[in-house]
Amino acid sequence: MNTRAYFDQIYQQPDPFQYRSRWYEARKRALTLACLPRPRYRSAWELGCSNGVLSAELATRCDALLATDLSEAALQDAAASTRHLSNVRLEQARHPEQWPDERFDLIVVSEVGYYLAPQDVVAMAAKLRGSLADDGLLLACHWVHPFDEALSSAQQVHRAFGRGLDEAFCYQDADLLMQAWSREPTSVARWEGLR
Repeated sequence: MNTRAYFDQIYQQPDPFQYRSRWYEARKRALTLACLPRPRYRSAWELGCSNGVLSAELATRCDALLATDLSEAALQDAAASTRHLSNVRLEQARHPEQWPDERFDLIVVSEVGYYLAPQDVVAMAAKLRGSLADDGLLLACHWVHPFDEALSSAQQVHRAFGRGLDEAFCYQDADLLMQAWSREPTSVARWEGLR
């Protein structure tokens, strides 16, 4: 599959995944934000930001947010979604081949990993661990049902991403798997002195 051509075609229509209109997508964003163990992050990175709907919400919890996507058309939509947010930087990139030099205390990979072949998932997982700050959180969320364009399953992606890290949380329902990992144990209660 030519991933760039696929997404270029998809983004010829406005909001092709209906991020702005589907309850499934609004709920997934709410779950993502609710599951973040910290109220604020210094430097975050969202891979596969699409039209920037999640980016705009993540940016309210971050001092700085890098949002990347393969599709130029998606990034144009993302620019419109985030134009009022001075802490968002948008970049076109193909991952895992193109990679930022920074380290991040929050990395979000939502609905991206299964477009990669298994060997590319493993390569991306290693690079993600290298880009994660010592106190950082890597969060992944993926649709669990098979579809024609998926080269890997959500479970394959999450197994690779979590290798060598501690699980911070896991949520799964009939449609999605959301999971996060860190280098050190994550307990909001302990951070707030409740235990």
